[in-house]
Amino acid sequence: MLTKDVAPGIHCVTESHVNFYLVEDGDEILLVDAGLPTSWPLLLEALTALGRRPRDIVALVLTHGHFDHIGIAERVRRELGVPVYIHDNDVPLTRHPRQYARARPLTWYLLTQFKAMPIVAGLLVRRAWWPKPVRRVERIRDDVLPVPGSPRVLFTPGHTLGHCALHFPDRDAVIAGDALVTLDPYRGTTGPQIVSGAATADEERALETIGLIAATGVGTVLVGHGPAWTDGAERMVESARRRGPS
Repeated sequence: MLTKDVAPGIHCVTESHVNFYLVEDGDEILLVDAGLPTSWPLLLEALTALGRRPRDIVALVLTHGHFDHIGIAERVRRELGVPVYIHDNDVPLTRHPRQYARARPLTWYLLTQFKAMPIVAGLLVRRAWWPKPVRRVERIRDDVLPVPGSPRVLFTPGHTLGHCALHFPDRDAVIAGDALVTLDPYRGTTGPQIVSGAATADEERALETIGLIAATGVGTVLVGHGPAWTDGAERMVESARRRGPS
């Protein structure tokens, strides 16, 4: 599903409660995150709906290296010839995406969180846990990336050790990845929160570093799971911190 202009010139593509983004900048497009292994047709459909072509994509930035964010990254890199950017600390995840750190055992969530079961079932059907490894990446080294939209990098470790959010000041928006979400796919809970310990490496650090998102003062926060938050970054972070780990 394509949702146009979730922020000015930023469009959201959603498959099975997983979001990735197309950022338009003149004739070029930045892809932020890469969905699931089955997301390629959705990407092509979204480009067509926007009057764009695959060759308009000139870069892919991964907010982090979890399996449900690198789904078609290798295909995008290989077939479209675009660089794939990710933070140093998450490079190992692009090669071994299921070997991620978690603060709490995954099995407890799978056995007890009944609201999340339809979400997990949808991810299984789409082979979310089995993306192709990304064979080559560019390591994020700059505060402002040399890609369409010129996003500012916000280093927000906690969910993963190399998680980064992307700030687009001229669009009053942050693409937060999974630093903040409005749907926790491991619990089925909604509203501003960090992802549960089933997929967050360091919950305390995650709650600390989202302060960088609040400090931007943007009105819109675009997340990896769930609908966009449009009531201000500061309020979102305050709500997530009040909720705490889960």
